[in-house]
Amino acid sequence: MVKKIICFGEMLWDVFPKESIAGGAPMNVALHLQHLGLDVKMISKVGDDKLGRKLLSFTEKYGLSQDLIQVDKEFPTGSVLVNDDDKENIKYEIVKPVAWDHIQWDQQIDRESRIADAVIFGSLAAREEESRETLFKILDTPALKILDINLRPPYYTADLLDKLLTKADILKINEDELTLLANFYDLPNQMDAALEKLSELFSFELVCITLGSKGAAIYQDGEIINHPGYPVEVKDTVGSGDAFLAGFIYKYLSKESPEKTLDFACALGALVATFNGGTPQYQEEDIRSIMVDM
Repeated sequence: MVKKIICFGEMLWDVFPKESIAGGAPMNVALHLQHLGLDVKMISKVGDDKLGRKLLSFTEKYGLSQDLIQVDKEFPTGSVLVNDDDKENIKYEIVKPVAWDHIQWDQQIDRESRIADAVIFGSLAAREEESRETLFKILDTPALKILDINLRPPYYTADLLDKLLTKADILKINEDELTLLANFYDLPNQMDAALEKLSELFSFELVCITLGSKGAAIYQDGEIINHPGYPVEVKDTVGSGDAFLAGFIYKYLSKESPEKTLDFACALGALVATFNGGTPQYQEEDIRSIMVDM
């Protein structure tokens, strides 16, 4: 049976010095899941403007359903100003107010949320009240809830993070985000112990942490599983974490072993880093070739 997946949150344009690229973590994840052949829908909102129409056209080319993408008459399509002078430490300025801050609960979202097998969400799309209220209604459904925490200061508070973490079944974070959560929740300094305590605090099924060039790890049922990652020639890291998450979800929902799930996710994340932009075209054989080359 094909799993039904919902990705909730921002879809926008990453504005680089020389070009603009369609992006937003939830949209990137949705496009990768679509590319991998899963049944995925995106819940978001674009402006009734040229940039919004271009985003809809862009996602349509991937075959992504637009049933749950709303159009806002008042607020513009989202954008992020990107400084990529340091390819390993890209900086972002997230523009506001924008359309995806105002995702409205409606009958379509209600219906699709109730039949979804999994919901993927982050903290950024909960920065404003209207989208935040819609998100928490979705999170009251029986679906598996996967939190890609995606912390972007100053758009979160300790209270908001606590509510989001409480709703999640699976947590995906990076090293910097673990450090921040360690400060909020007085976690141990050692990574394995910190992941263990975090899992206990929120009763996660699993925590997945990305470690940049050092790969990634999974904490599940008292066990830590590490992967060293795949060394590649990096063009940019925009979207590689989103690709990793999509690969992880693809294999996790297929009930692959944690080792195989992590291996595939690391390979897909590495593959995307060899391209410019977060949602390049590729075949599953390209992912396999990364794994074989190791």
